[in-house]
Amino acid sequence: MKLKPLILAASTVMATIITGAAPVAASGPTVFASGLNNPRGLTFGDNGALYVAEGGTGGSASTVGQCLQALPPVGPYHAGFTASISKISPNGQRTVVAAGLPSDQMAIGLVSGVADVAFMGDHLYALISGAGCGHGQANAPNGILRVNDDGSTTLVANLSAYLAANPVARPPHDDFEADGTWYSFVPTEHGFYAVNPNGQELARIGRDGSVSRVIDFSQTFDGATDWRGPTAMTRHDGSLFIGTLTSFPVQVGAAQIFKVDPRTGTFSVFQSGLTTILGLAFGEDNALFVLEMSAFNGGPAPNTGDVIRIKNGQRTKVLATEFFGNRSEKLLAPWTPFHRLIER
Repeated sequence: MKLKPLILAASTVMATIITGAAPVAASGPTVFASGLNNPRGLTFGDNGALYVAEGGTGGSASTVGQCLQALPPVGPYHAGFTASISKISPNGQRTVVAAGLPSDQMAIGLVSGVADVAFMGDHLYALISGAGCGHGQANAPNGILRVNDDGSTTLVANLSAYLAANPVARPPHDDFEADGTWYSFVPTEHGFYAVNPNGQELARIGRDGSVSRVIDFSQTFDGATDWRGPTAMTRHDGSLFIGTLTSFPVQVGAAQIFKVDPRTGTFSVFQSGLTTILGLAFGEDNALFVLEMSAFNGGPAPNTGDVIRIKNGQRTKVLATEFFGNRSEKLLAPWTPFHRLIER
């Protein structure tokens, strides 16, 4: 049985790991901030504050009978406007910088909303994955929003409309999501790159809101029979590095990291033999840190994965996710963005 990703909850990876310092002590992390609603992606601002994408709590609105719905047990979705973005000061004080954003809830209770946040210049942007008619939102699409100074938001790119007009070659048949399950995005001087795991694609979004496809991975990996699910993405030395989740039940060693030339849309396997990749980050010493959700066959089994450091072909385990325990509703300090828990 193949199971595809739907973004559920966020966790994190230690800042000292990303900068190449020593691994976390056996005592584990300490709580930095709490009271969040389904945290997802995170980013730091120039002011030293941590900005957190929150999935929200869903809602009661339904679009059944209006458009294509996700198949049970995931669908149909119910939705509301309960997602938000929070700012956490260096001393752990939380302030909401944007609220009333789209949030959806699956029939089995899991929630999506704001998937990721990033700065481009002085402006904060949000990647929305809990919207679109197929997610219970009749009038709000999945897309990229710009957060204005007064906390309001402006739609920059309509990713639901883009997917409707530009279907991938070989989508998954058993759990197709018409609006996508957009997972992560990275800013560039010209706009953004974003990944949609469900459809297996990498898209380019211009500053003017234009959207174009860089890679349709389904042309290489059939969504019905060989789904890989691009999730985590980072940018380094002009290339994009994209990790894959792969289908469930988990097969240890099945996940890969692709190195992508965004100018040409060509990609190659950069690393293989990994498992359920959810986060990627390069350290100051150019080592690549990889977060794996589940390190055992079967499952998935969240909180059993590892953080792996890769440098010059050598792999070192620097953290076991057992330290996180049942803390998906909290931020753990001194940690930075990296780990999103995905299951279905």
